[in-house]
Amino acid sequence: MVRSRLYRDGKLERENLALGEFEGLLAQDGVTVWIDYESPSEEDLGAMETIFGLHPLAIEDAVHDHQRPKLDRYRTHLFLAAYEAALVPGGNELTVSEVKAFITRKALVTVHGADFAVERLTEKWDQENDLAGHGVAFLLWGLVDLLVDGHFDVVQDLDERIEGLEEALFDDHSSDHDLQRRSFELRKSLVRLRRIVLPMREVLNTVLRRDLDIADQSMQPFFQDVYDHVLRASDWTESLRDLVGSILETHISIQGNRMNLVMKKLTSWAAIIAVPTAVTGFFGQNVPFLGFQSTLGLILSLSLIVIGASGLYWLFRRKEWI
Repeated sequence: MVRSRLYRDGKLERENLALGEFEGLLAQDGVTVWIDYESPSEEDLGAMETIFGLHPLAIEDAVHDHQRPKLDRYRTHLFLAAYEAALVPGGNELTVSEVKAFITRKALVTVHGADFAVERLTEKWDQENDLAGHGVAFLLWGLVDLLVDGHFDVVQDLDERIEGLEEALFDDHSSDHDLQRRSFELRKSLVRLRRIVLPMREVLNTVLRRDLDIADQSMQPFFQDVYDHVLRASDWTESLRDLVGSILETHISIQGNRMNLVMKKLTSWAAIIAVPTAVTGFFGQNVPFLGFQSTLGLILSLSLIVIGASGLYWLFRRKEWI
């Protein structure tokens, strides 16, 4: 599926143009075009290679998944690889969709899979159409701002879910298995998010370089704002990852403390039970003793049991072992 837009002098003029029209339009002044491909093959991008002079290695990267977020520089264009991120509704699993873009002086060519909602990108451009006069810099800013804002929203959602994890940590009615599962899922999502957020700092740094002449003076503050969001999301991701690690360590410590408490209780009750066992065992020996075969012996043995067990119970209770 191919979508396209034509901007002339900062105004949206046409949409969904035929591919054969672009070569002639790009020779005109004040023209900026956007072409969007959904799940293309190398053959589908062959026409773009001819029109825009795209490098074969960039085209190869565009059609193959699992690229590292980056901004490569070629003689006639730049190649961007980035990711959109979102959390599964009602879960802690992170889903990502890969987005690639070829950036020339007059055109932005985007490539993505079916899971990327391109309508949100066009809505963002329409909301900020007063910046459309900046040409490709405006289109590129809309794309990276959309992606980075999505990263930031995911970090905020993860922060809220980790707060819920902290509350469950000291809840006696919380399941240990559920807590461990949620901790593992959140940690896995944070690690995956970190892999797509951290490289974006390098991408935005490259965009802001004046020698590349991507963003003019008026667009520099907008890209700088995106760069600040990238830094905040990166730092936030790092701190949340450390926090989840601390939660797991604290959970293990709490489990160890609970186990020690259980052992104290079991040991205390075993000591209390040992008193009547010892007394009755002593009075059951086969040699005469004080009160042997008399009521006095029964009273004496019962008294020793009650006094010994009560004394141990009081002692352990005082030490809060039971």
